[in-house]
Amino acid sequence: MFHASDPRATLAASRPAKSATAFAAADYARFYATPPQEEGQGFKTWYARGQNFLVAYSEVEAGGVLARTAQADEYCVILPEAAAGARIVAGAETVDLPGRSIAFVPPGASSLTASAKGRIIRIFSTLSPDLNGKCSNAASYATAHPNVAPLEAWPDPVGGWRVRSYSLDVTGEEGRFGRIFRSTNLMVNFLEPRIGLRDVTKLSPHHHDDFEQGSLVIDGAFVHDIRWPWTPDMTVWREDEHELLAAPSLTVIPPPAVHTSRSVLPGFNQMIDIFSPPRRDFSEKPGWVLNADDYPIPGKTA
Repeated sequence: MFHASDPRATLAASRPAKSATAFAAADYARFYATPPQEEGQGFKTWYARGQNFLVAYSEVEAGGVLARTAQADEYCVILPEAAAGARIVAGAETVDLPGRSIAFVPPGASSLTASAKGRIIRIFSTLSPDLNGKCSNAASYATAHPNVAPLEAWPDPVGGWRVRSYSLDVTGEEGRFGRIFRSTNLMVNFLEPRIGLRDVTKLSPHHHDDFEQGSLVIDGAFVHDIRWPWTPDMTVWREDEHELLAAPSLTVIPPPAVHTSRSVLPGFNQMIDIFSPPRRDFSEKPGWVLNADDYPIPGKTA
């Protein structure tokens, strides 16, 4: 259920959650409360995952290098700070990416070299076993979570594989939800920041039938309110959760749990929503996906 002021209220009407007989727990990865899973010259990286995607959150120094030698599929890079860019080398291609950018890097060998001290966020699918094993919550996915549809890649990008980059400094528009970008395997929504506390009379509790939502907090703090459906079998019921997560952190919300999030600190609160594969409902809203011309929807021409 979306408040009338929420652009998502224009999506197709929500249906009751599909019948489910088992439920996964939500995952909460508080990067600020744990040591990094990987540390090297000029970088520290924290890893956490969902069923189909994982996040690598790095604090870097100038000259720090984050490399992949044989990446199985496309991945996403986010540079959230204006003063902290990076050089991307992917195969024979070199791209100098400014701060406040998002990019999608093709499969194969690639590296990112930080131009300044800051943060680099990478988002991958879970087709890379070496990265899956580094995740702080890897044990949660020793068995596949119920209700999550498998990842099926969308069509290759128009014009073939290359680094594709876009500015995050996009002016908001009436009726458009956030700043959404997609690739063949991911959808990333760099949400409009919330300044101060969210109005609790205008929340957006909703559910997803068969895909997870990753909520990556990079500034401020949010409470994630999550409720699981009741079924005839009381032994699978779960208590409601109201988890406070500051930056940096990742919450993975399983289907078909009802959920909403609210900023709870004065000042600047920034969250990024992650889906894998891309969401078709968002993709079919005209103007919502800002790089739609580069990435076709399955079954449609570019």
